[in-house]
Amino acid sequence: MFRATLKSLLARKVRLILSGLAVVLGVMFVSGAFVLTDTLGRSFDSVFADGFSEIDVNVAAKPKVELSELEGEQTAAPLPAAVVDRVKQVPGAASATGIVNADGARVIGSNGKVVTSFGPPQLGENWTGESDLLRLREGRAPQAEDEIVLNKALATTAKVQVGQKVGVLTAFESKKRDFTLVGIAGYSGDRDSIGGVNEVFFTTPVAQRLMLGEPDVFSSITVTAADGVSDEKLRDDVARTLGADFEVKTGEQVASDAAASLKEGLSFFNKILLGFAAVALLVGTFLILNTFSIIVAQRTRELALMRAIGASGRQIIGSVVLEAIAVGLIASMLGLAAGIGVGALLAYLFGNLAGGLTLAGIGVPAAAVIGAFSVGLVITVVAALLPALRAARIPPIAAMQDVATPDRPLTKITVAGSLVTAIGAVLLFLGLSGNAGGQTLTTILGGVLFAFIGVALLTPLISRPVVSLLGAIFSWSLPGKLGRLNSGRNPRRTAITAAALMVGIALVTGITVILDSAKGSISALAQDTVKAELVIAGAQGGPRPPSFDPAVLDQAKTLPGVQMVDGEYGDMAQIDGERTWVGASSDIASLRQIFSAKPVAGDIDRLGPTQMLASSDTADSRGWSVGSTVNVQLTRGETRTYTISGIYESGQLLNPVMLPVTAAKDFAIPQPFQGYVQLTPGTPVADVQPQVETLLADSPEVSVADRDAFIKQQTGQLDGLLTMIQILLALAIVIAVLGIINTLALSILERTRELGLLRAIGLRRSQTMGMITVEAVVISVFGALLGVAVGTGLGAAVVEALKDEGITDLILPWGQMGVFLGLAAIIGVVAAVLPAIRAARINVLGAIAHD
Repeated sequence: MFRATLKSLLARKVRLILSGLAVVLGVMFVSGAFVLTDTLGRSFDSVFADGFSEIDVNVAAKPKVELSELEGEQTAAPLPAAVVDRVKQVPGAASATGIVNADGARVIGSNGKVVTSFGPPQLGENWTGESDLLRLREGRAPQAEDEIVLNKALATTAKVQVGQKVGVLTAFESKKRDFTLVGIAGYSGDRDSIGGVNEVFFTTPVAQRLMLGEPDVFSSITVTAADGVSDEKLRDDVARTLGADFEVKTGEQVASDAAASLKEGLSFFNKILLGFAAVALLVGTFLILNTFSIIVAQRTRELALMRAIGASGRQIIGSVVLEAIAVGLIASMLGLAAGIGVGALLAYLFGNLAGGLTLAGIGVPAAAVIGAFSVGLVITVVAALLPALRAARIPPIAAMQDVATPDRPLTKITVAGSLVTAIGAVLLFLGLSGNAGGQTLTTILGGVLFAFIGVALLTPLISRPVVSLLGAIFSWSLPGKLGRLNSGRNPRRTAITAAALMVGIALVTGITVILDSAKGSISALAQDTVKAELVIAGAQGGPRPPSFDPAVLDQAKTLPGVQMVDGEYGDMAQIDGERTWVGASSDIASLRQIFSAKPVAGDIDRLGPTQMLASSDTADSRGWSVGSTVNVQLTRGETRTYTISGIYESGQLLNPVMLPVTAAKDFAIPQPFQGYVQLTPGTPVADVQPQVETLLADSPEVSVADRDAFIKQQTGQLDGLLTMIQILLALAIVIAVLGIINTLALSILERTRELGLLRAIGLRRSQTMGMITVEAVVISVFGALLGVAVGTGLGAAVVEALKDEGITDLILPWGQMGVFLGLAAIIGVVAAVLPAIRAARINVLGAIAHD
C-alpha cells in the first residue's frame, strides 16, 4: 500500500505542487514573522547592552504617570542636582554623573527641513566627556551656550559640517534656535550611532533648560563602582540611601528592560504578521480540500480496485493522508526556507528605516521551525481528511462502473453551513457589542472565522443559480455556453474554488467599508463641529507630535481679519489613580466657540488656575458634578487638586478633561501641537493664511492649512493603512488564483475524453480556450461577488457597533467594489491561461481513447 501511494504521488506531481504552494506561502508568513522578531530582538539586545556597557548603576526617578506602549512615550520625572551629591556619598561609589537625556531634539538639515526619525528617538543630551564608547571624530566639545556636538549619523543625514550654523528644535522650546556645530562624535567599532539614534549634545546648563525645562535637574545619574564593589551591592546601597521614590538598577538591568520594552512592540507586529498568515492558510485550506477532493474523484476506479483486492477502508484513508503528509512536509520545508529569506529581508528594511540599526546575525528560532512544520502539516492533513474519508466509502463495485462519483445532496452541508454561520453571527454580536467578557478581539476574530466557514459551506446551495446567471453574459457564443454549463456542473467544486477568492475579497471589502466610513464620519463631524477656517498643525513622523511656539497664537490674534485663536495642548494624566487624557486651551472661551461646545452644568467659558472642566460622559462615569474636587498628577510636577467648575456635552473632537493653560508647563510636551484660527465673516482665507505661515517660519515642522485640507491630511493616514492591508491581503488573492488554476487543470484531466469528443465534432482550439476562460471568469466573479457581499455585511456590522466611538456614517465604496469585480474577471482570464493552453493541445484521438 505504501508503494502504491508513493507511485500515485509521483504520478501527480504538478497538481500536488500547485496545492502545496498555498501551504508554502502561509508557512512563509509564519516562519518569517518569527525570524524577523528574533533577529530584531537580538539586535536590540546588542544595542542596549552596548549603550549601557559603561554604566555600573543607573538612578532615575519613578515616572509620575505610568504609560503603556500604545499610550505614548514614557517620561521620567527630573532629578534635582542635590541627588547627585547624595549618591556620591554612598560607600562604594567611585563617581556619580548627572545625565540629561531626553527625546525631542530635532535638527534642521542643510535643506531647511527637519531631520525625521521613524522609530529611534532624537535625543538631546549634555556632553559629559569622551569615554571608551564615545569619541570625538572631528572638532571639540561644546563650551559655550550656542555650541553643540552631533553624532556622526545625524551630521551625515543633515549634511552639516563642523563650523556651520545648525538650527535645532528642542523639547521645551519648539522655536528654532541656531547653534554652532563644534564637534562630531562616533562610537567604538567605527559606528556612527547606536541603534540609529540621533543625538545632539549641549553644554549641561543648556541641555537642562531646553530638554528638561528647568535648571539644575537631570534625567538620570550614572554611578561607577569602586574597585572591589559589585554592581549589585552598589545598587542595593544606593537604593537604600535614596528610598522608594527612585528606580535604581544595574546597567545590565537597564539594558534588559529597555530591550524588553521594544520587544513588546515587536510582539504586536508579530501578531499582525501571524494574522495575515492565518488568512493565507485559511484560503490555502480551501485549495487543498478541493485538490484532494478532485484527485479522489478521479481515482474512484483505482481506489475501488484496491478495495476489491483486499485494501481496507483504513488503508485507503492512510493512503490519502500519507499523500497529504508528504505534500505538507515538502511545503513546510520550502515555506520555512522562504520565511527565513523574507524575515531577513524585512529585518534589513527595518534596520535601514530605523536609521541604520546594526543587525545581529539572522537566526532561525525553534518557534519558526516548530511553527512551520506544525502549521504546514496540520493544515494539509486536516484539509485532506474529508476527501480521505470519502475515499474510504467507495464501494468495490465502483471499479466495474464507467463513471466516478455522482453529485450528492446538499442537505447536510446546507444545515451545517447555516449552523456555523449562526455561531459566527452570535460571536460577532457578542464581540462588537462589548459583551465578550474581556475577550473582545478573540471573540470578533472567532466570529469572522466561523462566518467565513459558514458562508463557504452555504456557497454550493447558491452556486448553480448564480453561476448560471453570470454565465448568461457569455452565452452569445458556443464557447460561452459550454463554459457556463461547465462552471455549474459541480456546485461543490465551484463553491470551494470561489470561496478561496471570497475570503480575500471579503476582508479587503470589509476593511475598506470600515475605513471609508471612519473617514467620512470624521470629515462630516469636523465640518459640522470645527468653526475655524485655518488649522495650525504638523504631520507626526515619530513618537512626539510636532509643536510650535505659543507666541504664534498671540501674534495671530493681532492679524487683520482674525476673530479668535485657540491653541491646544495635551497629555496623559493620572486622575484619582486612573489614567486619563487631558487637554489645555490657550483661550477656553474661543475653544467653546470654535468647537461648538455646549454647556451641561456650570460655567465653561472661563477657567481659573485651580479649576477644570469635564465632558458629560467622563463626569457621569466618574460620578463628578460641579464642585467636585479631584487629584491630578501630570507628567511633571506634584499632584494638584482641581475643582470642577463646568461640564460640557461630550463630543468626539473634545478632550474628556480640560485643565487651565498654566498646567501645560507640566505636560510631557509643554507647547501647543494644534492651533485654530477663526476669521471674521467675509474675510478670505487666502488673505490670512500666508501671514500665519510667516509667523511659523521658526517652526519648520508645523504649517497652516485651511479646514478642508487639514481634514484631508488627517484622514489621509487611513488611506496609507488601507494600502498596507491590501498589499498584505494580496497574498490571499494570489493563493485563490492558484486554486482556480489547480481546479481547472484537474478538471481538464477529469474531462480529457469529453474534450477529445468536442474537438472531434468540430470545436476549434480557440473555442476550447474560450470555453475554459469563460469557466474561470465565471468562477472568479462568483467568488468576488460573494466576497463583496460578505465583506460589506461584516463592515456594516462593525460600523454599527462603533457608532458610540464616532463612526456614525456607513459609506459603501461602490467604486472599489466595481474594481474588485473587474479584478476578479482579470484574475479569471489569467488563471485560465495555462489550463486553456493545455486543453487546446489535447491529442484528439488519444483523448477519445482515454479511460
